[in-house]
Amino acid sequence: MDEPMMILIAGPYRSGTGDRPELLARNLSRLEEAAWPIFEAGHLPMIGEWVALPVLRGAGGTGVADPIAEQIMYPTANRLLRRHCQAVLRLPGESTGADQDVALARERGLPVYHRLEDIPRSR
Repeated sequence: MDEPMMILIAGPYRSGTGDRPELLARNLSRLEEAAWPIFEAGHLPMIGEWVALPVLRGAGGTGVADPIAEQIMYPTANRLLRRHCQAVLRLPGESTGADQDVALARERGLPVYHRLEDIPRSR
């Protein structure tokens, strides 16, 4: 593969946390664990929460349970996949949002990877 891709890392963020900050942070950390291997393979990793959480705070949201979060969290990943990301890495675990990301990627004909080692290296 010649051209690097922006790869959306999709997996559980809010699922199973009860919106407890320490569990949300743990899930974000798990998503971020995939960032370096993607970057090292010559691509640009992206996690929707990296964009959505500052937008949420800017909109006056106090957390992911805030009613405005519904207008920001999933739509952010959707916009990233529609305009910027060329692939998805789907990490294990139940996640409605990650499942939506995969469905949109497949609808757009984008590759969906389930293991880091399946992502082709970029030159």
